[in-house]
Amino acid sequence: MTLTTAPLLQVENLVREYTLPRERLFEPPHKVHALNGVSFTIEAGRSMGIVGESGSGKSTLARLVMALDKPTAGSVRLLGRDLHALPREQLRRARRDVQMVFQDPYGSLDPRQTVERIVAEPLAAQGEASRQEQQRRAADALTSVGLRAGDLGKYPHEFSGGQRQRIAIARALITRPRLIVADEPVSALDVSVQAQVLNLMQDLQAEFGITYMLISHDLAVVHHLCDDVAVLWQGRIVEQGPPERLFRAAEHPYTRALLEAVPEPEPTLRARRRQAQQTPLATVDQSRG
Repeated sequence: MTLTTAPLLQVENLVREYTLPRERLFEPPHKVHALNGVSFTIEAGRSMGIVGESGSGKSTLARLVMALDKPTAGSVRLLGRDLHALPREQLRRARRDVQMVFQDPYGSLDPRQTVERIVAEPLAAQGEASRQEQQRRAADALTSVGLRAGDLGKYPHEFSGGQRQRIAIARALITRPRLIVADEPVSALDVSVQAQVLNLMQDLQAEFGITYMLISHDLAVVHHLCDDVAVLWQGRIVEQGPPERLFRAAEHPYTRALLEAVPEPEPTLRARRRQAQQTPLATVDQSRG
């Protein structure tokens, strides 16, 4: 008898429509497709990058994967469970397996709360750990991201931008999740700090076996962290595959345009990529989904 294991995350034919206000009284309201038939799978231990420009649907996808919004159609399965079909109590328990790191470390941390309360918040929401256990695990999470347990009593304004994002990562780590959704986790940081945070995320992945779904408009950031890349354009995935292949042999015009916008330290790199002969990246046609 052969046992099959469900993928860590399976997104199938995801659609999200938004209804716009009526322009005229007797006209039907217009609808906008933020996502239109998006499908992909992330296996445990592998990380997926979702890239695209502003307005392509990246943040909408993140909210749906986190079950912070409901899809118009389609499903999001985490470890085989359809998150949007779970009763409220089961969904609350399922959130232990998926946490999120937001883009802005200034806006995602409550300035009125101590670091201890911020980091321990997911445990408090689960209601299953004592205050002493919450404090212990918050201290462990802080030291895991390169801060000190003695920082628990401080407030967010006492830290730099990079340190605040480390606090946000510690908060995501505290439930020991299987998946972390990171929505532009370094775009609000100085360039000198971005590499430090990305290297930290890689180290945490190796230490704790975390899988990332990384939302970004920056292909260089995704290439640094991810095993696979999906290019999102106008609510659809138009191209998908390993980042090495994407950088060398992108097929879709939109992907090529994104690559042309990446700063390159050597002028010859673009010429080398154009000349590279390799199996083209598979273009995903989701118009039938």
